[in-house]
Amino acid sequence: MPPTSQAAPPPEGSAVVLCEGSFGDTSGKTAHGLVRTTRRYRVRAVIDSLLAGKDAGTVLDGRANGIPIVRDLDEAMRVAGRPDFVVVGVATHGGVLPPECRPAIRQALERGLHVDSGLHQFIGDDEEFAALAKKSGARIRDVRRTPPRSAMHAFTGEVLRAPSLRVAVLGTDSGVGKRTTSQLLVAGLEERGVRAALVGTGQTAWMQGAPYGLILDSLVNDFVSGEIEHQVLRATHDGNQVVIVEGQGCLTHPAYPGGFEILAGAQPQAVVLQHAPARAHHDGWPGFPISGPERERTLIEMLGPAKVVAVTLNHEQLTPDQVRQSAREIEARLGLPCCDPLVDGVGRILEALEPLRRS
Repeated sequence: MPPTSQAAPPPEGSAVVLCEGSFGDTSGKTAHGLVRTTRRYRVRAVIDSLLAGKDAGTVLDGRANGIPIVRDLDEAMRVAGRPDFVVVGVATHGGVLPPECRPAIRQALERGLHVDSGLHQFIGDDEEFAALAKKSGARIRDVRRTPPRSAMHAFTGEVLRAPSLRVAVLGTDSGVGKRTTSQLLVAGLEERGVRAALVGTGQTAWMQGAPYGLILDSLVNDFVSGEIEHQVLRATHDGNQVVIVEGQGCLTHPAYPGGFEILAGAQPQAVVLQHAPARAHHDGWPGFPISGPERERTLIEMLGPAKVVAVTLNHEQLTPDQVRQSAREIEARLGLPCCDPLVDGVGRILEALEPLRRS
């Protein structure tokens, strides 16, 4: 996570991220986030036999970061030492555990290593894994387990009186980079001396140590808006002038239409729209064409007072020249600033937000 004006707690321990067969595609997005940044763990290695021998940063962003990709847990322990955690870094459709990940989890629990998972399929409910953990003293943490209903919050409308500027980072698809752009916006604001915070809405943000957040897609629906509002209010009450809310899915996604709840619960004054120009269809859903930034913008602005103030791009499957050309075309069509935040930074996006912050 980017630095905040609040003191960050120390990491809980060292970790190997399990992403067998998936680090090279979008189902490895949890691992991608952890490789880029996390406060919760010190990431030592990534397990993916398909990419073993490579540097995780080079594979992900073209820049080495010293985190090796290894074949299995044995190799991870040889090259990086004994970790405190094995973290499941895959994010599959339906949140099911891939069979190819079971051996590493089994080995981790046999050796007394803690296992954290953000899948819908709870590792702790697996009889084999539960027995191994009990025997070795390892802890299984299924971070998508919901809090008790007595601890959840209903929507109140108090968020409308919050003095912070609320910005939602929504998208035209799932797994398109909304969380990464959200983190870059928080970091950019703080570099400018503005107190800012991220409200994470998925399991990866939790694993990265986000101080405010919820796991939207595992909550009872009646409490989703209220939990989003509650976290925005927590961040505001702690003195943050700008609250960036990580989006989930998109309004037009056939399986993950999470943007509705974020617009309702956070009541943002502005939206940044993340888009992958090379995608023709929703990721993993070839029968459902992506609506594109024009239609997504129209729908967002129909649902509330927030305006889309900028478009950010995911550069997957595009050359640098193609990204720049896409940015120029979108700027011309929508009349909004457009850039690739990982390459260009977020300066132009922050400039678009500045008038709202000062109003």
